[in-house]
Amino acid sequence: MEIRSETRLYHPIDRVFAAYRDRMPEVAAFVDDVAEIRVLSRQEQDDRVVLHNEWVSDREIPAIASKVLRPEHLRWDDHATWYTADTRCEWRIATRAFTDAVTCHGQTFLEPDGDATRVRLVGELSIALHAVPGVPSFVGKRLAPQIEKFIVSLITPNLEKTNEAIGRFLEADR
Repeated sequence: MEIRSETRLYHPIDRVFAAYRDRMPEVAAFVDDVAEIRVLSRQEQDDRVVLHNEWVSDREIPAIASKVLRPEHLRWDDHATWYTADTRCEWRIATRAFTDAVTCHGQTFLEPDGDATRVRLVGELSIALHAVPGVPSFVGKRLAPQIEKFIVSLITPNLEKTNEAIGRFLEADR
């Protein structure tokens, strides 16, 4: 299922790009439901930077889901390659729960927009529910599109909130 998000930030593109690529651990304090963002690896190669960040959520697991989800499942790995020349990022998210069943990848484009920066994200989320232990194949194939739609409806506002957090961070960092 396609993921799309677009936000306009009233900051110059060079500051927005640097915040996304280089300062996400600091930005975490401005993102709701995120306890921290850790840089696990960083490699600089010509005009690109390859990052592996770990995001840690501080959301509580609802009682109904606590038998399936554990606190370590509220972490995810963000593998990103940032290209300086065209201010874009290719990314892949790896979950800590149902790792063989969830695929999420895409690109983020930062584009000048007058005195602002347009942040445009395009991605794809796929859930192979039939690969989850205990879910019959015929049920998984039927439910997967509905679950993908539901998850995308949760992800999209969070992406926009992250963009807004970048804006608040840059305001505070003047």
